[in-house]
Amino acid sequence: MNPKELLLNTTASNFLESALQVFAYQYEHCTPYREFCNHLKRDPSNVQKLEDLPFLPVSLFKDHKLIASEKSPELIFRSSGTTGSVPSTHYVADPSLYELSFNEGFERSYGPLEDYVILGLLPSYLERKDASLVYMVDHWIKKSGNAESGFYLDDLEKLRSTIEGLESKAQKYVLIGVSFALLDLASLGPLSIQHGIVIETGGMKGRRKELIRSELHTELKASFGAKAIHSEYGMTELLSQAYAGETGRFSTPPWMKVLTRQPNDPFEYTQGATGGISIIDLANYYSCSFLATQDLGKIQTDGSFEILGRFDQSDLRGCNLMVL
Repeated sequence: MNPKELLLNTTASNFLESALQVFAYQYEHCTPYREFCNHLKRDPSNVQKLEDLPFLPVSLFKDHKLIASEKSPELIFRSSGTTGSVPSTHYVADPSLYELSFNEGFERSYGPLEDYVILGLLPSYLERKDASLVYMVDHWIKKSGNAESGFYLDDLEKLRSTIEGLESKAQKYVLIGVSFALLDLASLGPLSIQHGIVIETGGMKGRRKELIRSELHTELKASFGAKAIHSEYGMTELLSQAYAGETGRFSTPPWMKVLTRQPNDPFEYTQGATGGISIIDLANYYSCSFLATQDLGKIQTDGSFEILGRFDQSDLRGCNLMVL
């Protein structure tokens, strides 16, 4: 089964089978990941359930080239990080696999992209040429097929006018933006957002004081007159995203799964209690699908999850830096 078929055919009932298939491939073909697994004495012969999987710390994307040995990167994405920090680098062998993941992931949560005008408010990302978030939103803009879709760098007055025009004709739209830019838009004065979905990707980028997510959402809801502010959970090291709506809990597409581990034991997992977030993203087929992040969270019985903060002394990152 090729990676695209694997993604589209993975369900809750066969997720373990798909994950073990990907693990076997990556153990054989991704040398840095195999060396990590060997250090933990884990290999396809003794990994039989999700909790057996070795989850690679995302920090290793900073100084290891994680890509299948027979592949060459067609895209290279780098994290934003902070001034002077070493960025994570994701070598992407098959951009079409990333495109399948982010399109299918969005449409499973919100419906066809063609139904929306896509408004991108990502100034700090647009200033870079290697941001995976810009690549994703650019493809959404093109897939929407709507002439009013586009990026807004600093022209907030034009964006405000566009939103008012879309509202006047009850056109569905998505406004996806980094937190500080959404607050800049809100500072221009009240808007009435009734037909749009506002998705924040987190991060103040040093432009504004960091806010906890509940404070950010309260302020944006008041300024935009919106029932809810949605959130996107993603990172450079992942090729899939999770989305949170009115409940504030993130849901994943079928090929992505979140586990929470005990902070002091990477092979002991929790359910319903705060733990370190470990992610399985099968879209990372040609790099590493099994990642231990520095985020803290809690998983609900329905599989949705909350982000509750980060481990102490972890690097500030580009997406969803806020502590609840």
